[in-house]
Amino acid sequence: MTVGSYMGNTPELGEGVFIEDSAVLYGDITLGDDSSVWPLVAARGDVNFIRIGARTNVQDASVLHVSRPGNGHPDGFPLIIGEDVTVGHKAMLHGCIIGDRVLVGMGAILLDGAVIEDEVIIGAGALVPPGKRLESGFLYIGSPVKQARPLTEEERAFLKESSAHYVRLKNQYLAERQG
Repeated sequence: MTVGSYMGNTPELGEGVFIEDSAVLYGDITLGDDSSVWPLVAARGDVNFIRIGARTNVQDASVLHVSRPGNGHPDGFPLIIGEDVTVGHKAMLHGCIIGDRVLVGMGAILLDGAVIEDEVIIGAGALVPPGKRLESGFLYIGSPVKQARPLTEEERAFLKESSAHYVRLKNQYLAERQG
């Protein structure tokens, strides 16, 4: 794995973090306890910061980036991902805020200033436009994204189970590395 410094900032890793060897992380990035970063993920906290919460998993070939201050946004847009979040394969997260217990579907694109509240499912291939807010408790699909329907109780429970599954999986990978 490549975990590198940029402008004196080096990623900070919580307890029990797993980063797969082909992932690349640079700059001002913090990963919470028991989070995991899978093959070919690129995360660049260079012109702003990235925060990833506990038990969150970022799956294969996802891209995580931020926006610099400017263009009417004096602070730019950091990338903030909550706890117990599952980021599906090949997602693009750019300068957005994601709450807790969220599933970002494969190939979804979330753009600057988007805010995803807690307990949301974003369908595969969805496009969340800049500044869009997704309300808690709903499934969102499409390009651009639209609210499809309320989440079922089973789907809400799945959000926590998905992150728990990835904690168990990364623990197996870490045990094999040490073994």
